[in-house]
Amino acid sequence: MLWYSNFLLYMAGQKAVADLGKIRNIGIIAHIDAGKTTTTERILYYTGKTYKIGDIDEGTTVMDWMEEERKRGITIVSAATTAYWTHSSKGSSGKEDLYRINIIDTPGHVDFTAEVERSLRVLDGGITVLDAEEGVQSQSETVWRQADKYKVPRICFVNKMDKLGADFFATVKSIEDRLGANPAIMVLPIGVESTFKGIVDLLNKKSIVWSGEELGAKFTVSDGIPSDMKDEVEKYRNKLIEKIAETDDKLLEKYLNNQEISVEELKTALRAAVISYKLVPIFAGSSLRNKGVQPLLDAVVDYLPSPLDLKEVKGINPKDNKEEVRRLVPEESFSGLAFKIQNDPHVGKLTYFRVYSGKILSGSYAYNSTKDKQERVGRLLLMHANQREEIKEGSAGEIVAVVGLKETTTGDTLCDPNKPIVLERISFPEPVISLAIEPKTTVDQEKLGYALKRLTEEDPTFHVKTNHETGQTIIAGVGELQLEVKVNIMKADFGISANVGAPQVAYKETVSRIAEGEGKYIKQSGGRGQYGHCLLRVEPKPRGEGFEFVDAIKGGAIPAEFVGSIEKGVKETMENGILLGYPMVDMTVTVYDGSYHDVDSSDIAFKIAASQALQAATKKAGLTLLEPIMKVEVTTPSEFLGDVIGDLSAKRAQILGTEERSRATIILSTAPLEELSGYATTLRSMSQGRASYYMEPSHYEEVPKNILEEMLAKSTFTGRVG
Repeated sequence: MLWYSNFLLYMAGQKAVADLGKIRNIGIIAHIDAGKTTTTERILYYTGKTYKIGDIDEGTTVMDWMEEERKRGITIVSAATTAYWTHSSKGSSGKEDLYRINIIDTPGHVDFTAEVERSLRVLDGGITVLDAEEGVQSQSETVWRQADKYKVPRICFVNKMDKLGADFFATVKSIEDRLGANPAIMVLPIGVESTFKGIVDLLNKKSIVWSGEELGAKFTVSDGIPSDMKDEVEKYRNKLIEKIAETDDKLLEKYLNNQEISVEELKTALRAAVISYKLVPIFAGSSLRNKGVQPLLDAVVDYLPSPLDLKEVKGINPKDNKEEVRRLVPEESFSGLAFKIQNDPHVGKLTYFRVYSGKILSGSYAYNSTKDKQERVGRLLLMHANQREEIKEGSAGEIVAVVGLKETTTGDTLCDPNKPIVLERISFPEPVISLAIEPKTTVDQEKLGYALKRLTEEDPTFHVKTNHETGQTIIAGVGELQLEVKVNIMKADFGISANVGAPQVAYKETVSRIAEGEGKYIKQSGGRGQYGHCLLRVEPKPRGEGFEFVDAIKGGAIPAEFVGSIEKGVKETMENGILLGYPMVDMTVTVYDGSYHDVDSSDIAFKIAASQALQAATKKAGLTLLEPIMKVEVTTPSEFLGDVIGDLSAKRAQILGTEERSRATIILSTAPLEELSGYATTLRSMSQGRASYYMEPSHYEEVPKNILEEMLAKSTFTGRVG
């Protein structure tokens, strides 16, 4: 039985793979519904990790294990697993051909983009899955840019070749045009849509055809290329050889001199080109129909990097801020990055951890260089989605979960205390939408605090704050779906009964010009008085650059110990806003003068003075409101194009252009989030249910003056508008 032989291979693999060169840390990334989880389920089956293929529609997938994921049929949290693979062309000859593949399956929905971001930060390579009919979609572009940021080499898998409207070459063209990648076509599909049955491997000039038996685990490799494809195969093979040769001087010389280049030489050069981001190999198949996954696994082995290929990781020494380098080998000093926190009902807080160098041992101690804390490493686990396997040590190149870390959060570095290093942190998008949540009873209030602490630990894009004006708890995130899922988890997993308000757009306040303000707080009572006095200057910063506090005090006008209190007062006032109660961003605040009293000056007095000075300065600095602008991509049948564009224009959208894709038109635009409430319903009714849309945060922009005036007129905020 084919599955059983794969399973034996998996069991042997757990002991066999110690060679770093035979480890691959990969992520499956894509737009929603491109087939990431389906592809991962096939990988687990063909590597013997599972004995049956999970089905999304039936809610039986291994990697989508959460109740919310199975209910919605989408991936919400990234899930990690380990599988073992023997290269198809080499057969099952044992240890020499066995590769360990650590896989992270990531969400496709933009609301859970933090899961993609943190996964890509610790991975060595990626498989980008694309829908053969849709081509490159918006979220495909987003995850591609995230992978670019962390310099992750990729392979593309053109999935759903059996789908009506599938177009392999149009998808490759969209990879070139929209992603700016240099594609190397490795296979040609045999058949398309309902006739799709296999692929031609261009390098080896062999046909690979899948039969319906053993759920696609059985396939035939032959030299017989379909007669109607021979010219096309020759043409694309020559193109492939030329592309590979252009990346290697020795091969280019051979190519120009019409010398024979062996397949092994081509593979070696292609591997180097992929690792240095010069080429992106393109494969094709249909995961749902169990075709094309084995050659994809072979490509992971052949072309994606092992930890050895990446050689080293760089960071900063926290003691002297100088650059530190660690070789990615077990013999080096220990270092690694915590990239995900998960609260497990059975073992407590799990910290997912990529070991970059050295070893981490169960029961040992590690130094958190980000927080300057010593941590005890309890148990070490290998994760398979929500299943756990206990191990004694984690070595360079491995992804493990640690039980027992108390202070460590997402993005923290653990290392050897004698050779400290801080690795590059992970950046996450800011929230754009919020809602109020009110527990129904005192018991629910206590549970809510615990639940919110757990959820914010797990998701860095999920923020919580208390509105001091109303006493409400406000939760914020990057999308309505994310907040809806969090509320459902609170109700189902933590048993919280709560009233939930309508989603609110996360506006921000800022200033538009330079201005100065003075704050003086004097209070005399029977005993010791209070005295704080400072002068502040505010000036705008470019969008997205955040807040900067500058100490420009000269001559000891204000003692250094009170400057920190001024900064605190400024930050607290900015958090609560001045115009309409929204947080203030994108500005520099400079304290440049003031005075103090030897006896009466205190931290609280300077905090209050700072708040007064900031309010005085910002009122003169052209206070304005910023709103989140979304990138909106609508896919609609052409007959509804005019109506959809007209409706978007009425929502203050900017139409950036249109694209024709198979049987539909894609409208590319940007629009304010405030105008997009209930857009799914509007679009469905306008297009007889045939149009769909996708949106993701783009940037912040100033609210038009007429709309700001309306908001100010309606506002009940008793803030401090002058």
